[in-house]
Amino acid sequence: MEQNISEIKKRLEQTMAEYAKEDICLAFSGGVDSSVLLKLLCDASGRLKHGGRIYAVTFQTRLHPPADMEIAERVAAETGAVHRILPVDESENEELLDNPVNRCYLCKKYLFGRLISYGRDMGVSLFLDGTNADDLKQYRPGLKALKELGIRSPLAELGITKADVRRLAGELGLSVASRPSAPCLATRIPYGTRLDFELFERIDQAETFLKELGYPVVRVRVHGEIARLEVPADRLSDLAADGGTVAEKLKELGFSYAAMDLEGFRSGSMDIHI
Repeated sequence: MEQNISEIKKRLEQTMAEYAKEDICLAFSGGVDSSVLLKLLCDASGRLKHGGRIYAVTFQTRLHPPADMEIAERVAAETGAVHRILPVDESENEELLDNPVNRCYLCKKYLFGRLISYGRDMGVSLFLDGTNADDLKQYRPGLKALKELGIRSPLAELGITKADVRRLAGELGLSVASRPSAPCLATRIPYGTRLDFELFERIDQAETFLKELGYPVVRVRVHGEIARLEVPADRLSDLAADGGTVAEKLKELGFSYAAMDLEGFRSGSMDIHI
């Protein structure tokens, strides 16, 4: 049963009002989840006579497309937050480069460890992220790292789902209300395949091309020389019609074969054997 959006908003606003009494570091990707939290935190802090300072911290990583940074900067400006960019280089973590099945755990531990170090230098002791209730139902080894590090996830703790978050974002007038999820590029290759940052650049170029062609939700999963394309099931016929154009572009980018996944887009499709 769909929750009442007014009740959801009220509960979240009350929680943010309590948090906003002190300085906070929010892991801010520019996605809809962290954007809703940032907006409500900044609003709550502004209403308080002695509100805390809200730091929206975006990781500048080699596993996320450059366009994600541009979106984060824009949304942070919309909310009036103090935006900080924290450069990180995953190639420094040799264990992570082997892309084991617990890659997400290793990555979150690495990234959020840097966030905590940064925050403590700023006098911050409260750290938040945008994990929502739906994330708890999927294969998310990174959640263990967040728990170990003491990161709070208000959306998940209050049982707020992705659909709820999108409705809230619409209510709040956020420009990213309908933005598709954008997981890191390592999710495009099988576990056990060593991370290849040059390959990720080509995958990003391929996905950008497909988005410009009219497929806002797309994944280019790579298995050796094969690029397996995922789009929503109701767009498969469109992709088939665009097959020649798409195949030509993918070959230009160095992929020998272009294959259309007949099951369509599935979040976490590389996790099916886990």
